[in-house]
Amino acid sequence: MKAIVYNGPRDVSVQNVPDAKIEKPTDALVRVTTTNICGSDLHMYEGRTSFETGRIFGHENMGEVIEVGAGVDRIKVGDRVCLPFNIGCGFCENCEKGLTGYCLTANPGSAGAAYGFADMGSHEGGQAELLRVPYADFNCLLLPEDAVEREDDYVMLSDIFPTGWHATELAGLLPGESVAIYGAGPVGLMAAHSAMIKGASQVFVVDSHPDRLALAAKMGATPINSVEQGAVDQILNLTNGKGTDRGCECVGYQCCDRHGKEANHLTMNNLVASTKPTGGIGVVGVFVPQDPGAQNELAKEGKMAFDFGAFWFKGQQIRTGQANVKAYNRRLAELIHHGRATPSQIISHRLKLSEGPSAYQHFDARDDGWTKVVLKPAA
Repeated sequence: MKAIVYNGPRDVSVQNVPDAKIEKPTDALVRVTTTNICGSDLHMYEGRTSFETGRIFGHENMGEVIEVGAGVDRIKVGDRVCLPFNIGCGFCENCEKGLTGYCLTANPGSAGAAYGFADMGSHEGGQAELLRVPYADFNCLLLPEDAVEREDDYVMLSDIFPTGWHATELAGLLPGESVAIYGAGPVGLMAAHSAMIKGASQVFVVDSHPDRLALAAKMGATPINSVEQGAVDQILNLTNGKGTDRGCECVGYQCCDRHGKEANHLTMNNLVASTKPTGGIGVVGVFVPQDPGAQNELAKEGKMAFDFGAFWFKGQQIRTGQANVKAYNRRLAELIHHGRATPSQIISHRLKLSEGPSAYQHFDARDDGWTKVVLKPAA
C-alpha cells in the first residue's frame, strides 16, 4: 500500500509499504477514504519529538471496513466508520471511566495510545490506503446513512472537533458565558465552533494569522490579532476590563510571541491575565515532558515560567489533557447529521495522498490559506 512515511525532520515521502492487515481477532481493516494532516503532526514533522523514522503519520482517519477479525461482533464489512485518534481497549480502568485517551492496555507501560504518534505506541498511522484498527468493536464509530455525503464533516470526529469541544468542557463553559480561545488553527477554530453551538455570549479567538482570524470571524467569533496589539489588552477592552469567564489554550508548547520567537509560557500567562478571577481555563494544546529542540533551558525540560502567583491570587482553575474522543463523538455526529455542526467549513485543501509531502511543507510554513488539509488516498 502507499503511505506517507517519516524520513527525518521536515522530510516525508509517499512510499510503498507492506499492507496493513488483521493481526488479532479483535482487529478490523479499514480502506481509508479520508485522512487529515493535524497541527500536532507538525511537532513530529519538524523533528521535535521522538517519532521514529520509517513510521507512518496520520491519526485523523475514516473509511470503509473491508475485513474484520473473528472476534469482531458489531462492526461489519462495508460499514463506514470514523476512528478516534486515541485507541482504547474498552475494558481497562480508565476506559471504563470514559477516559479512553489514557487507555492502560493499548500502549503497554504507558497511559494512552494513538495512531502514528510519538510516544503513543507502535500503531501505524492512517495517512495510507489501509489502516489496522485494534479493538474494532469499541473504537469504530459507525456512521449514519449520510456518511459519504458528509464525509468531510464526519472525518473531523476523529480528533479536532471533539478536541475543540473538549477545550470548552475543560474550561467549564456554560451557555451565556464568554470565552477567549488562544489559537486559530484547526483545533482553536473547532473550539470556537463548539462555543457558538453551546451558546457562549462572546467568543474571542486570538491568533497572528489574518487568514485564520477571517475564518473565526466567519463563524461569528470576534478575531483578536495578537500582532497588532496585545491580546490581553484587546480582550479586557472588549469586556469592560473584566476579562472572559473562560479561556482555552489551543496552541501548545511551540507558541510564539509577536516577533515569531518561541515562548512556551506565553499563551498560558495571557490566559491567566485575560480570564476573570475564579474563571476556568482548558488546555488542549500539546505540551511535552521534554523538548530538546527548545530555545531555552526551562522549555527543554518541558517547564515554563508560569505566572502562578497571579493564577493563585485570582482563584482560577486549569484542566488539561488530550480529548477522550469517545466521550463526545456520538453526540457530535448527531449534530453533524442534523445540520447543527459543520466542522468541514475550515477545510482549505482537499488533496490526493501523493500531494501529502507538499502539503506538509505548506502547512508547516503556515502559508496563507493553508488552514486544514484533508487527503483522499483513494483519489
